[in-house]
Amino acid sequence: MKIWFVFACLLMIGNVTAQIVDADTVVAITDTGIGETEEVVHSPRKATIYSAILPGLGQAYNKKYWKIPLIYAGFGTIGYFIKWNNDNYKLFRTGYIHLTDGNPETQDYLKIEAVRRNNYDLDNPNQFNNLRTALMRQQDYFRRNRDLLFISFIGFYGLNIIDASVDAHLFDFDISDDLTLNWQPSVQVDNNVFYGINLKLSF
Repeated sequence: MKIWFVFACLLMIGNVTAQIVDADTVVAITDTGIGETEEVVHSPRKATIYSAILPGLGQAYNKKYWKIPLIYAGFGTIGYFIKWNNDNYKLFRTGYIHLTDGNPETQDYLKIEAVRRNNYDLDNPNQFNNLRTALMRQQDYFRRNRDLLFISFIGFYGLNIIDASVDAHLFDFDISDDLTLNWQPSVQVDNNVFYGINLKLSF
């Protein structure tokens, strides 16, 4: 039942949108100023392909230029945190390897500020095990965050494509001030007098 309801809503939306030439082409009629009209074709397929090739290009095709800085700001932010988490992951991973390799000349774990601050006594088995566990947990923490951010990057890329496609479908959608709802009192006389309210929807 829900599927049929959604299908009916989609059909109604399709009836109030602009003229459709085919499933992928929206036609807008513009006045050339010399008594003739010109058809301007706006293709959702093109917008989708453009955004897939280069993020923001589909938004430019849809004339939504203000979205382009937001898209690249989003990619830049996600990219920055991917790099930050990856750098920390490599730092703790190298520290863990140097701590457990038994080579006294490899001590990159001392580059970690928390290790230097706590001044671990590595000759003490308990402190050695605590440091090893801490390095392993931090290594796993930053790796997990990095991987989740990679997924977020892909998701944001897909969102950029979806946004361009939806904007292209609604490119010629009528949102003018002619869409109004007026109501006023009315009187009807037909042997009897009826009082009521008259509703008028203009679109």
